[in-house]
Amino acid sequence: MPSPDAPAWARLVRDVPDFPAPGIVFKDIAPLLADAAGFAAMLDALAAPWRDAGVDVVAGIESRGFILGAALARGLGAGFVPLRKPGKLPGPVLEEAYALEYGHDRLQVQADALRPGARVLLVDDVLATGGTLAAAARLLRRQGTELAGASVLLELAALHGRARWPGPGPLHALLVA
Repeated sequence: MPSPDAPAWARLVRDVPDFPAPGIVFKDIAPLLADAAGFAAMLDALAAPWRDAGVDVVAGIESRGFILGAALARGLGAGFVPLRKPGKLPGPVLEEAYALEYGHDRLQVQADALRPGARVLLVDDVLATGGTLAAAARLLRRQGTELAGASVLLELAALHGRARWPGPGPLHALLVA
């Protein structure tokens, strides 16, 4: 449950226990996405730290990072690049492996998706153990981009994922649970 001083839209994020595995509490943002006013307010808050940051491209992490990242890119007047799970992108790809709190996975980006020197904002929905965000940052750096920073909707502070953020840009979380 969000704190009493949390924005009204934060009440639209619900907990789903034991999904996708026992002991995991899934943060369901579907009710937030379905509420036009809540979704708009959350996107405004997500964009606020980056309005004057000179972001060229927003990179969204599969899958809920796509939703937030694409909408955020539109709001910032930036392009959008998806960071996908293996086998979903055509052409040559770069890949980075990482550990999750409940397994292992990999992220890919098309090798020609970003120009060297592009200023990129990394976006995901939840920061848990930090493995996904750190892998995404490594993947973007391998393309020669400048990492402006990262934004997440929700940070699970007890999992200490922020400690794995490699920077150099800031890491913003709208909600901390």
